[in-house]
Amino acid sequence: MSELVARTGRQQQRYKDGYRLIAGCIPFKYRIAEDGCGKTVEVLMINSTSGPGLLFPKGGWENDETAEEAAEREAVEEAGVRGDLVHFLGWYPFKSKTLQDECSPEGLCKAVMYALHVKEELDSWPEKSHRQRSWLTIPEAIEHCRHVWMREALEKGFSKWYADGMATTLPSNEFPNTPSD
Repeated sequence: MSELVARTGRQQQRYKDGYRLIAGCIPFKYRIAEDGCGKTVEVLMINSTSGPGLLFPKGGWENDETAEEAAEREAVEEAGVRGDLVHFLGWYPFKSKTLQDECSPEGLCKAVMYALHVKEELDSWPEKSHRQRSWLTIPEAIEHCRHVWMREALEKGFSKWYADGMATTLPSNEFPNTPSD
């Protein structure tokens, strides 16, 4: 049993202009090539609890935390990983098919996504009993990604950053905390 507990409920959720605000990340690590020469990047995806396909850890951004804290919390709760947020990937609007509520009756969401360099994989985490982790290459992740907006974050955010050399771009205290209008 995990000593960590996942947050539940919507009482503390952030909303802006009819959008539920979501925070998430694309966890990644470097894998040394089998021949010892070079390295490849793998991203971590988790199974969906509501259907086929894989996704990245994400969830509601709550009033008592920054977007970065929410993204790191979701990585621990859903995927059982800890690491360093190293790059802001962008804001991605989408419509939830299942999670409408009084603050967002149309299910509109806006997700802030980050690249998370994984430093630790936990043996036990809050959602371990119904989540499986899968390390994939970027092309494999694109193929298996369940949601269009997550695929866009991977292709246009993460892959562009990867192609540009993967420089760390987030100073420890300068994070974008609200979506641009």
